[in-house]
Amino acid sequence: MSDTVTETGSRERLAADLKSVITDAEELLKATAGQANEKVQAARARTEESLRRARAELENVQEAALAKAKAAAQATDEYVHANPWKAAGLAGAIGVIVGMLIARR
Repeated sequence: MSDTVTETGSRERLAADLKSVITDAEELLKATAGQANEKVQAARARTEESLRRARAELENVQEAALAKAKAAAQATDEYVHANPWKAAGLAGAIGVIVGMLIARR
């Protein structure tokens, strides 16, 4: 479970970083829009294509994360319905632990 949480956090950080890079690159493209140099135009075209691919990949990562979250929620829902007393006991135990931690402060 810890690996899954770490992986999810890493994906979220990657997605946030990718969004930041895309935004910065778009601003750079806007700033160089008036440049007529062939090298600049070629670089702009490559950058625009890279941004298009990055956006598509980001959407894929977000969709995969959403699908995993929905699957986890569904599995939890099914477990709670199948084992209501265990779920209530676990929730109560977690509540006691959190209460003890808060009381220590």
